Amino acid sequence: MTNATAAAPMRAPMTTPSTVSRRRVPTAILVVYALLLALVLGLGSTYRAINGNPPFGSLRLGPWQAWPKLGSPEADPYMRAILAHRSDVPLATGEGLGFVAAQDSEGRPLNSACTYSLGTTAPIARLWTVTLYDGEGRLPATELGRRSFTSAEVLRDSQDRFTMTLSRSLQPGNWLQLPANGPFMISLRLYDPPGAAGANLEESDFPAIQRLGCGS
Repeated sequence: MTNATAAAPMRAPMTTPSTVSRRRVPTAILVVYALLLALVLGLGSTYRAINGNPPFGSLRLGPWQAWPKLGSPEADPYMRAILAHRSDVPLATGEGLGFVAAQDSEGRPLNSACTYSLGTTAPIARLWTVTLYDGEGRLPATELGRRSFTSAEVLRDSQDRFTMTLSRSLQPGNWLQLPANGPFMISLRLYDPPGAAGANLEESDFPAIQRLGCGS
């Protein structure tokens, strides 16, 4: 045997169709995984967006939050999708402005296990209403069947101030019964307020939401 024969170059392994197929499988799996992940994230973000509050254009004054453009032609696609999903009809720009509170004046989430006071002032408007909703945005079932007060029927003191008590148990005066359990929300609707919607409003104009105590 000669040295030339010993030094002969080695041949590269042959690539067969089955080898190529095995190399392509991981790439195909990654593509399918990426598509499924994008689909899940897209559907999840869409579901969360239309089941929450509009992400843009909010006005916050203390615990109260509103979206002045919600009922106007300038409402963005997120607002329109949320309204369509809720089958809700907001106040038009010329009619008034609606606020919602899901936390008290200290920033703590509202909970039916607690008792709250709401007062003592409200923004100037031809008429305003305070309405309770449960955590799902539905009107709660109550023993008296009352879920709201209007500015025309709420009891006031000699200085035209009012205080509402929000509690599961019976309370004297302006009492709104809370849902049996879980979180809740308070809606404050201002009908025909002076000036442009939200333009002249201050936090001090709104009723404070004070937690008085919590039961079991």
